[in-house]
Amino acid sequence: MSERSELTLTDGVRLHVETSGPADAPVTVVLLHGWCLDRRTWHHQMRAFAGADVRVVAYDARGHGLSGATRLRSATVGQLGADLAAVLDAYAPSGPVVLAGHSLGGMTIMEYADSHPEHFAQRVAGLVFVSTTAEGATHTHYGLPTTLTPILRLAEQTGAGVLARLGARRPHRVVLPALRPGVRWLLFGDECDEYDLEVIMSGVGRASLRSIGGFRNSVGSQHRLDTLATLGDVPAAALVGDRDRLTPPPCAESIAEALPGTELTVCEGAGHMLMMERPELVTAALSGVVEKAAESTAVQRRRRLSRARRDGYDKAA
Repeated sequence: MSERSELTLTDGVRLHVETSGPADAPVTVVLLHGWCLDRRTWHHQMRAFAGADVRVVAYDARGHGLSGATRLRSATVGQLGADLAAVLDAYAPSGPVVLAGHSLGGMTIMEYADSHPEHFAQRVAGLVFVSTTAEGATHTHYGLPTTLTPILRLAEQTGAGVLARLGARRPHRVVLPALRPGVRWLLFGDECDEYDLEVIMSGVGRASLRSIGGFRNSVGSQHRLDTLATLGDVPAAALVGDRDRLTPPPCAESIAEALPGTELTVCEGAGHMLMMERPELVTAALSGVVEKAAESTAVQRRRRLSRARRDGYDKAA
Protein backbone atom coordinates (compact mmCIF):
# COMPACT_ATOMS: atom_id res chain seq x y z
CA MET A 1 0.00 0.00 0.00
CA SER A 2 1.30 3.43 -0.88
CA GLU A 3 1.04 6.41 1.45
CA ARG A 4 0.37 9.98 0.39
CA SER A 5 1.54 13.07 2.18
CA GLU A 6 2.50 16.70 1.61
CA LEU A 7 5.83 18.44 2.00
CA THR A 8 5.75 22.20 2.49
CA LEU A 9 8.83 23.86 1.00
CA THR A 10 10.52 26.97 2.40
CA ASP A 11 8.63 29.25 -0.02
CA GLY A 12 5.28 27.76 1.01
CA VAL A 13 4.70 25.54 -2.02
CA ARG A 14 3.20 22.17 -1.09
CA LEU A 15 4.48 19.05 -2.85
CA HIS A 16 2.24 15.99 -3.15
CA VAL A 17 4.36 12.93 -2.33
CA GLU A 18 3.57 9.22 -2.68
CA THR A 19 5.72 6.63 -0.91
CA SER A 20 5.73 2.85 -0.75
CA GLY A 21 7.95 0.09 0.55
CA PRO A 22 9.66 -0.35 3.93
CA ALA A 23 11.12 2.77 5.53
CA ASP A 24 14.29 0.83 6.40
CA ALA A 25 14.83 -0.59 2.91
CA PRO A 26 18.48 -0.80 1.82
CA VAL A 27 17.86 1.55 -1.14
CA THR A 28 15.41 4.39 -1.80
CA VAL A 29 14.29 5.08 -5.37
CA VAL A 30 13.05 8.57 -6.18
CA LEU A 31 11.01 8.96 -9.37
CA LEU A 32 10.83 12.35 -11.11
CA HIS A 33 8.32 13.03 -13.88
CA GLY A 34 8.42 15.19 -16.99
CA TRP A 35 7.22 18.69 -17.87
CA CYS A 36 3.41 19.14 -17.80
CA LEU A 37 2.98 15.58 -16.44
CA ASP A 38 2.90 14.05 -12.94
CA ARG A 39 4.16 11.13 -10.87
CA ARG A 40 1.61 8.72 -12.40
CA THR A 41 3.69 8.42 -15.58
CA TRP A 42 5.82 6.00 -13.54
CA HIS A 43 2.86 3.77 -12.66
CA HIS A 44 4.33 0.68 -14.36
CA GLN A 45 7.56 0.95 -12.37
CA MET A 46 5.78 1.76 -9.11
CA ARG A 47 3.69 -1.37 -9.54
CA ALA A 48 6.75 -3.45 -10.45
CA PHE A 49 8.51 -2.50 -7.21
CA ALA A 50 5.46 -3.20 -5.03
CA GLY A 51 6.44 -5.82 -2.48
CA ALA A 52 10.17 -5.45 -3.13
CA ASP A 53 12.65 -4.49 -0.43
CA VAL A 54 12.96 -1.01 -1.92
CA ARG A 55 11.59 2.31 -0.73
CA VAL A 56 9.93 4.23 -3.58
CA VAL A 57 9.27 7.97 -3.44
CA ALA A 58 7.37 9.69 -6.26
CA TYR A 59 6.14 13.26 -6.16
CA ASP A 60 4.47 15.89 -8.30
CA ALA A 61 6.77 18.81 -9.09
CA ARG A 62 5.64 22.31 -8.13
CA GLY A 63 2.91 23.54 -10.43
CA HIS A 64 2.14 19.99 -11.58
CA GLY A 65 -0.29 17.26 -10.59
CA LEU A 66 -1.64 17.62 -7.07
CA SER A 67 1.17 19.87 -5.87
CA GLY A 68 0.70 23.56 -5.20
CA ALA A 69 1.15 26.31 -7.76
CA THR A 70 4.51 28.00 -8.23
CA ARG A 71 5.34 31.65 -8.60
CA LEU A 72 6.54 32.57 -12.06
CA ARG A 73 10.04 33.47 -10.88
CA SER A 74 10.30 30.01 -9.29
CA ALA A 75 9.32 28.15 -12.47
CA THR A 76 12.91 27.13 -13.20
CA VAL A 77 14.83 23.88 -13.38
CA GLY A 78 17.19 25.28 -10.77
CA GLN A 79 14.31 25.59 -8.31
CA LEU A 80 13.27 22.01 -9.06
CA GLY A 81 16.79 20.89 -8.16
CA ALA A 82 16.47 22.65 -4.79
CA ASP A 83 13.06 21.02 -4.30
CA LEU A 84 14.60 17.60 -4.92
CA ALA A 85 17.19 18.22 -2.19
CA ALA A 86 14.35 19.05 0.21
CA VAL A 87 12.46 15.88 -0.73
CA LEU A 88 15.55 13.76 -0.06
CA ASP A 89 16.08 15.37 3.34
CA ALA A 90 12.45 14.73 4.30
CA TYR A 91 11.80 11.28 2.82
CA ALA A 92 15.21 9.64 2.44
CA PRO A 93 17.42 11.17 5.16
CA SER A 94 19.80 8.20 5.25
CA GLY A 95 21.01 5.33 3.11
CA PRO A 96 21.82 5.12 -0.60
CA VAL A 97 19.44 6.72 -3.09
CA VAL A 98 18.76 6.03 -6.76
CA LEU A 99 17.34 8.95 -8.74
CA ALA A 100 15.32 8.19 -11.86
CA GLY A 101 14.23 11.13 -13.99
CA HIS A 102 12.14 11.36 -17.13
CA SER A 103 12.60 14.40 -19.39
CA LEU A 104 12.33 17.43 -17.06
CA GLY A 105 12.87 15.03 -14.16
CA GLY A 106 16.28 14.08 -15.55
CA MET A 107 17.18 17.74 -15.93
CA THR A 108 16.09 18.26 -12.32
CA ILE A 109 18.58 15.61 -11.21
CA MET A 110 21.39 17.33 -13.12
CA GLU A 111 20.51 20.68 -11.60
CA TYR A 112 20.49 19.16 -8.13
CA ALA A 113 23.92 17.61 -8.78
CA ASP A 114 25.26 20.95 -9.99
CA SER A 115 23.93 23.16 -7.20
CA HIS A 116 24.22 20.67 -4.31
CA PRO A 117 27.40 18.67 -5.15
CA GLU A 118 28.23 17.61 -1.59
CA HIS A 119 24.64 16.66 -0.81
CA PHE A 120 24.53 14.67 -4.06
CA ALA A 121 27.81 12.89 -3.37
CA GLN A 122 26.74 11.90 0.15
CA ARG A 123 23.38 10.49 -0.88
CA VAL A 124 23.20 9.36 -4.49
CA ALA A 125 24.36 5.85 -5.39
CA GLY A 126 22.69 5.44 -8.80
CA LEU A 127 21.10 7.36 -11.67
CA VAL A 128 18.59 6.52 -14.39
CA PHE A 129 17.96 9.03 -17.16
CA VAL A 130 14.91 8.35 -19.33
CA SER A 131 14.22 10.42 -22.47
CA THR A 132 16.04 13.48 -21.20
CA THR A 133 18.84 15.85 -22.15
CA ALA A 134 21.76 17.75 -20.68
CA GLU A 135 21.82 20.21 -23.60
CA GLY A 136 18.55 22.09 -23.41
CA ALA A 137 16.81 22.36 -26.78
CA THR A 138 19.99 21.79 -28.81
CA HIS A 139 18.81 18.55 -30.40
CA THR A 140 15.05 19.19 -30.38
CA HIS A 141 13.59 19.37 -33.90
CA TYR A 142 10.10 18.04 -33.07
CA GLY A 143 10.54 15.22 -35.58
CA LEU A 144 10.28 17.69 -38.46
CA PRO A 145 12.77 19.05 -41.04
CA THR A 146 15.46 21.11 -39.33
CA THR A 147 14.66 24.09 -41.60
CA LEU A 148 11.40 24.48 -39.68
CA THR A 149 13.01 24.34 -36.24
CA PRO A 150 13.70 28.10 -35.82
CA ILE A 151 10.11 28.95 -36.77
CA LEU A 152 8.62 26.34 -34.46
CA ARG A 153 10.92 27.32 -31.61
CA LEU A 154 9.98 30.98 -31.92
CA ALA A 155 6.29 30.08 -31.95
CA GLU A 156 6.75 27.84 -28.92
CA GLN A 157 8.64 30.49 -26.97
CA THR A 158 6.05 33.14 -27.80
CA GLY A 159 3.19 30.88 -26.77
CA ALA A 160 5.01 29.88 -23.58
CA GLY A 161 5.40 33.53 -22.62
CA VAL A 162 1.68 34.09 -22.99
CA LEU A 163 0.74 31.00 -20.98
CA ALA A 164 3.19 31.85 -18.20
CA ARG A 165 1.28 35.05 -17.51
CA LEU A 166 -2.10 33.33 -17.18
CA GLY A 167 -1.35 32.26 -13.63
CA ALA A 168 -2.43 29.16 -11.73
CA ARG A 169 -5.36 28.35 -13.99
CA ARG A 170 -5.33 24.97 -15.70
CA PRO A 171 -6.16 24.01 -19.31
CA HIS A 172 -9.92 24.01 -19.78
CA ARG A 173 -11.35 20.50 -19.98
CA VAL A 174 -13.01 21.39 -23.29
CA VAL A 175 -9.57 21.98 -24.85
CA LEU A 176 -8.02 18.66 -23.83
CA PRO A 177 -9.77 16.43 -26.42
CA ALA A 178 -8.54 18.73 -29.18
CA LEU A 179 -4.98 18.41 -27.87
CA ARG A 180 -5.10 14.63 -27.64
CA PRO A 181 -4.02 13.74 -31.25
CA GLY A 182 -1.11 16.18 -31.12
CA VAL A 183 0.04 14.93 -27.71
CA ARG A 184 -0.12 11.34 -28.92
CA TRP A 185 1.99 12.20 -32.00
CA LEU A 186 4.51 14.27 -30.06
CA LEU A 187 5.09 11.94 -27.10
CA PHE A 188 4.66 8.39 -28.40
CA GLY A 189 6.29 6.25 -31.07
CA ASP A 190 4.77 3.30 -32.92
CA GLU A 191 2.53 2.14 -30.07
CA CYS A 192 0.38 3.89 -27.49
CA ASP A 193 -1.74 2.27 -24.81
CA GLU A 194 -5.03 4.14 -24.37
CA TYR A 195 -4.79 4.09 -20.58
CA ASP A 196 -1.31 5.58 -20.70
CA LEU A 197 -2.53 8.32 -23.02
CA GLU A 198 -5.33 9.04 -20.55
CA VAL A 199 -2.74 9.39 -17.78
CA ILE A 200 -0.80 11.84 -19.95
CA MET A 201 -3.86 13.93 -20.79
CA SER A 202 -4.92 13.98 -17.16
CA GLY A 203 -1.45 15.22 -16.21
CA VAL A 204 -1.61 17.97 -18.81
CA GLY A 205 -5.01 18.94 -17.45
CA ARG A 206 -3.61 19.26 -13.92
CA ALA A 207 -0.57 21.39 -14.84
CA SER A 208 -1.05 25.11 -14.34
CA LEU A 209 -0.73 27.37 -17.37
CA ARG A 210 2.02 29.22 -15.51
CA SER A 211 3.99 25.96 -15.27
CA ILE A 212 3.32 24.94 -18.87
CA GLY A 213 4.71 28.25 -20.09
CA GLY A 214 6.96 29.34 -17.26
CA PHE A 215 9.44 26.47 -17.28
CA ARG A 216 10.12 26.80 -21.01
CA ASN A 217 13.06 29.21 -20.79
CA SER A 218 15.15 27.29 -18.27
CA VAL A 219 14.35 23.95 -19.92
CA GLY A 220 15.54 25.23 -23.28
CA SER A 221 18.72 26.86 -21.99
CA GLN A 222 20.04 24.36 -19.44
CA HIS A 223 23.43 22.77 -20.22
CA ARG A 224 24.88 20.30 -17.72
CA LEU A 225 27.28 18.00 -19.57
CA ASP A 226 30.16 19.44 -17.55
CA THR A 227 28.28 18.62 -14.35
CA LEU A 228 27.77 15.02 -15.42
CA ALA A 229 31.47 14.71 -16.19
CA THR A 230 32.29 15.45 -12.52
CA LEU A 231 30.09 12.70 -11.06
CA GLY A 232 32.65 9.96 -11.42
CA ASP A 233 31.80 6.27 -11.16
CA VAL A 234 28.19 6.49 -9.95
CA PRO A 235 26.22 3.64 -11.61
CA ALA A 236 23.94 5.03 -14.30
CA ALA A 237 21.69 4.14 -17.22
CA ALA A 238 20.38 6.31 -20.06
CA LEU A 239 17.44 5.20 -22.20
CA VAL A 240 15.91 6.84 -25.26
CA GLY A 241 13.52 5.97 -28.08
CA ASP A 242 14.75 6.24 -31.65
CA ARG A 243 11.51 8.09 -32.50
CA ASP A 244 11.67 10.55 -29.62
CA ARG A 245 10.70 13.92 -31.12
CA LEU A 246 11.65 15.95 -28.03
CA THR A 247 14.88 14.39 -26.74
CA PRO A 248 16.21 12.28 -29.64
CA PRO A 249 19.07 9.74 -29.33
CA PRO A 250 21.90 12.33 -29.52
CA CYS A 251 20.67 13.64 -26.15
CA ALA A 252 21.14 10.28 -24.43
CA GLU A 253 24.38 9.62 -26.31
CA SER A 254 25.95 12.82 -25.00
CA ILE A 255 24.84 11.95 -21.45
CA ALA A 256 26.45 8.52 -21.72
CA GLU A 257 29.63 10.04 -23.15
CA ALA A 258 29.88 12.61 -20.36
CA LEU A 259 29.06 10.25 -17.47
CA PRO A 260 31.52 7.32 -17.31
CA GLY A 261 30.01 3.89 -16.84
CA THR A 262 26.57 4.79 -18.17
CA GLU A 263 24.71 1.97 -19.89
CA LEU A 264 23.04 3.40 -23.00
CA THR A 265 19.88 1.84 -24.47
CA VAL A 266 18.19 3.03 -27.66
CA CYS A 267 14.69 1.58 -28.09
CA GLU A 268 13.53 0.95 -31.64
CA GLY A 269 10.12 2.36 -32.53
CA ALA A 270 9.66 4.13 -29.19
CA GLY A 271 9.00 7.79 -28.54
CA HIS A 272 9.36 10.07 -25.53
CA MET A 273 7.33 8.08 -22.99
CA LEU A 274 9.62 5.08 -22.53
CA MET A 275 8.36 4.22 -19.02
CA MET A 276 5.00 3.53 -20.68
CA GLU A 277 6.05 2.34 -24.12
CA ARG A 278 8.80 -0.02 -22.90
CA PRO A 279 7.94 -0.51 -19.21
CA GLU A 280 9.77 -3.82 -18.78
CA LEU A 281 12.96 -2.42 -20.27
CA VAL A 282 12.91 0.71 -18.10
CA THR A 283 12.10 -1.35 -15.00
CA ALA A 284 14.96 -3.74 -15.76
CA ALA A 285 17.41 -0.86 -16.18
CA LEU A 286 16.20 0.72 -12.94
CA SER A 287 16.43 -2.61 -11.10
CA GLY A 288 19.98 -3.09 -12.34
CA VAL A 289 21.07 0.30 -11.02
CA VAL A 290 19.27 -0.39 -7.71
CA GLU A 291 21.24 -3.64 -7.32
CA LYS A 292 24.51 -1.79 -7.86
CA ALA A 293 23.45 0.94 -5.45
CA ALA A 294 22.66 -1.65 -2.77
CA GLU A 295 26.22 -2.93 -3.10
CA SER A 296 27.74 0.53 -2.84
CA THR A 297 29.67 1.37 0.30
CA ALA A 298 29.98 4.42 2.50
CA VAL A 299 33.65 4.52 1.47
CA GLN A 300 32.67 4.97 -2.18
CA ARG A 301 30.27 7.78 -1.31
CA ARG A 302 32.91 9.46 0.88
CA ARG A 303 35.32 9.31 -2.05
CA ARG A 304 32.75 11.01 -4.28
CA LEU A 305 32.16 13.59 -1.55
CA SER A 306 35.89 14.35 -1.35
CA ARG A 307 36.01 14.75 -5.11
CA ALA A 308 32.95 17.04 -5.04
CA ARG A 309 34.59 19.23 -2.41
CA ARG A 310 37.85 19.33 -4.35
CA ASP A 311 36.04 20.28 -7.54
CA GLY A 312 34.19 22.97 -5.63
CA TYR A 313 37.44 24.44 -4.38
CA ASP A 314 38.85 24.34 -7.92
CA LYS A 315 35.82 26.27 -9.23
CA ALA A 316 36.15 28.84 -6.46
CA ALA A 317 39.81 29.33 -7.27
